[in-house]
Amino acid sequence: MRITHIDAIEVLDSRGNPTVEAALQLEDGSEGRAMTPSGASTGMHEAAELRDGDSHRYGGKGVQKAVAGIRDEIAGALANKDPGEQRALDRLLCELDGTPNKGRLGANAILAVSIAYARAVAASRKLPLYRHLGGDNAVTLPVPCLNVINGGRHADNTVDFQEFKIVPHHAASFAESIRMGEEVFHALKKLLQKHGLSTGVGDEGGFAPNLHSNEQAIELIIAAIEAAGYRPGEQVALALDPAASEMWHHGRYRFFKSNQSEIDSQAMTALWSDWLQRYPIVLLEDPLSEHDWDGWSEATRQLGNRVELVGDDIFCTNPELLQRGIREGVANSILIKPNQIGTVTETLDCVEQAKAAGYGCYVSHRSGETEDTFIADLVVAIGCGHIKTGSGCRGERTAKFNRLLRIEHELGSRARFAGRAAFVR
Repeated sequence: MRITHIDAIEVLDSRGNPTVEAALQLEDGSEGRAMTPSGASTGMHEAAELRDGDSHRYGGKGVQKAVAGIRDEIAGALANKDPGEQRALDRLLCELDGTPNKGRLGANAILAVSIAYARAVAASRKLPLYRHLGGDNAVTLPVPCLNVINGGRHADNTVDFQEFKIVPHHAASFAESIRMGEEVFHALKKLLQKHGLSTGVGDEGGFAPNLHSNEQAIELIIAAIEAAGYRPGEQVALALDPAASEMWHHGRYRFFKSNQSEIDSQAMTALWSDWLQRYPIVLLEDPLSEHDWDGWSEATRQLGNRVELVGDDIFCTNPELLQRGIREGVANSILIKPNQIGTVTETLDCVEQAKAAGYGCYVSHRSGETEDTFIADLVVAIGCGHIKTGSGCRGERTAKFNRLLRIEHELGSRARFAGRAAFVR
């Protein structure tokens, strides 16, 4: 099926910054469209976004160069051609860019075209995207991990750790799980109001109050779970993303927003060990820095049989980095963010590599999101069983939840809810 038209425009993400939207049409009239997100807390090995750097437009964050690359170079290379399978299209895009990190054309441009092509082919095949990517066995709905208290780079408050999440795993369906999560989210809002704390939200829709300690965030969430009528741990558990790379300072971890103290890797691992003993935490993402490979290995040795340890910054959805992690015993799960690697095929290859090594996969949004719902279809396609895409509010976050609700309804009796078993230990 030949590609007959490719176009792109500059649109806005959830932070009001520009991003890329690509549109693609096949000769039978089938169309695909995609927008790429952008992260704030980013790993140093992520594929490179292409930004204009013109201080007179959007503070230098414009993406007109990336848009022009799609309209001119990418469209010129693909027009009236039949790339065939997704892998061939993505290989062509990578070869056209010609850099190791997709920095010439921009991963933001390449990913938008890659996803748009996947959607167009799915439409041509008259299949939903999750089934086009995952086949007939793509029937597992994920546990939503809702980011209900924000800190770190995602909020201007006194909380060092970036994400405190609720995990409503004890449910019969995704729809029931979302209901449970939203009930806890609203109970938490009432609890914050009762204590005179701010209910303004951060980039991902979680509350961003000033707290007297990082532990107070845990205590408030547990109280909210109970206030909503659920049992902490048994029905609704906790997950954390400290984003420890953001705390890394000359080989130590600096608590730069709360008490200004510094601790080493051993003490950081001891902190997590203590929290795992006292609180119902089922997942720890980036508990140590992307620079601290030795610390990660030791933390995995000590904690890996107690909790899902997810590598985000340290792996960047990159097969080479993941292979090093497998070899050195780092983590037992990987965060999957398509814009970290830049194409649909490379994302799926990384998932397969992780699964073959016995690692879990955890699909994620970015803090600068769009209303594009690709990751909702992706998580069902790969059947990894859990997703993080923000809190219980903000349209760019709930768009993913709503897409998953539609997928579950469409699957009907074939739908399976992953539940507690989705979390690796």
